Amino acid sequence: MRKLGFMLFLVLMLGIVSGSALAQSAPVGDGSDYFVTYYANATISGAPDAVVRVINDGETGNNLWASYYVFDDSQELQECCSCYVSPDGVNSEDLNKDLLGNVLTGKATTKGVIKVISSSNGDATANKPTAGLRGFATHIQRAQPTTGAFFVTEAPLADANLASAEETMLEQLCKFAIILGSGRGSCTCTPEDYDF
Repeated sequence: MRKLGFMLFLVLMLGIVSGSALAQSAPVGDGSDYFVTYYANATISGAPDAVVRVINDGETGNNLWASYYVFDDSQELQECCSCYVSPDGVNSEDLNKDLLGNVLTGKATTKGVIKVISSSNGDATANKPTAGLRGFATHIQRAQPTTGAFFVTEAPLADANLASAEETMLEQLCKFAIILGSGRGSCTCTPEDYDF
């Protein structure tokens, strides 16, 4: 009986030690540094405004920046910028005012794509991709394609794979937008404590 009790004790101790070792070696977070989402029914009279919220999960303990790249549905960059997000902080950007309020083409866009790079510097033309941001976006849906009530849904930004060619393209497009836009094409950042 003592042998059985001793064996059960050893099995229990091995289980505790193994579980502790697994818990210590488990990765924290998922290492994502690139995200995408879409927007629809933007800048339409009577439609509610969408919001993109990005949080710094605090894992690194460092300040991070959300580099935003806003495209229309013809794959043309409309605006770009890099917004500060402190550890455990949140950055909220109003789609119509902050991310589409100064479009490069000067023409209001109603649908498109938003790409976000989590970066350890504040330069959307020369990112240093660093995991630690997580994001959510509200989407404005319509009951019928051109008529009817608007509905607001919210979803996490989708994780995406940031290939070096994609990063370079985004940074170059942003650089060209800033240079050639003569003041247009740069989105604005709402400071953390001044969210709407």
